[in-house]
Amino acid sequence: MSVLSKLEETFLCLKAGRVTLPYPAQAQPLPENFRGRPIFDAAKCVGCAGCANNCPAREILVFDVCQEVRILQYLGRRCTYCGRCADVCPEKAITMSLEFENATNKIGDLGQKLELFMSTCQRCGRCFKGAAVLDELKMKGYRSDDLQSERWIYRSQAFLESEPVVDDIKIELD
Repeated sequence: MSVLSKLEETFLCLKAGRVTLPYPAQAQPLPENFRGRPIFDAAKCVGCAGCANNCPAREILVFDVCQEVRILQYLGRRCTYCGRCADVCPEKAITMSLEFENATNKIGDLGQKLELFMSTCQRCGRCFKGAAVLDELKMKGYRSDDLQSERWIYRSQAFLESEPVVDDIKIELD
């Protein structure tokens, strides 16, 4: 390796010019169908938990307080913005925004929490059953993800073991 070869290499690099984008100073337009951070719309959400069941990063937690109240919590820490939650949502309550610069000092700033009142049948007391593919998902019944330590728990049960906040509707059989 001679000094001459190094000078030739330096000359070639200087001749090529600038190849990087001036990103922070001049933002480029986002491409079509760009998937940024998911945004949840509580007014449209029916609480089916299809988004939580299909999230590969397990960033959406579900907790059933009682038969009629369900809490959905999006953590946003490890979300890869894949868009599966938005694709599987039957009511289109999840949209992928154009936000991708999500740097923050407090990790809780990225999360969203929905407290949903689920409609129940006046006759039988059970929640409405939607006519969708999501009915066939593996997690049915009450969900009890750990919201305090922000962990997804792979467990589902047909009834609450602990004392619910609100009593379930009693059904009288003839």
